[in-house]
Amino acid sequence: MRKKNLVSLLVTLGVVLVLGYLIYGSTTLVQAECELCVTFRGTQCRRGSGTDVAEARQAAQRAACAVMTGSMNESIACQNVVPTNVQCPPSR
Repeated sequence: MRKKNLVSLLVTLGVVLVLGYLIYGSTTLVQAECELCVTFRGTQCRRGSGTDVAEARQAAQRAACAVMTGSMNESIACQNVVPTNVQCPPSR
């Protein structure tokens, strides 16, 4: 095998390994998913995922608040609002 072909093979193998690691790592972190609605200057419903239900709820609330707020103070206030609807189905 020529040196150029060997280098191409090694680079391709490296790229495949990195992509595989990224895909595997991102899918194993999701252990729980939640959908919730927040009422703060309107109502927004969003989904979130995380390693546990608490993290998934927090991610969903951050996503809902991001749409409705325009400053850090509003974002903090929105994240302290009790959600109006929370659905966290059991893990598969």
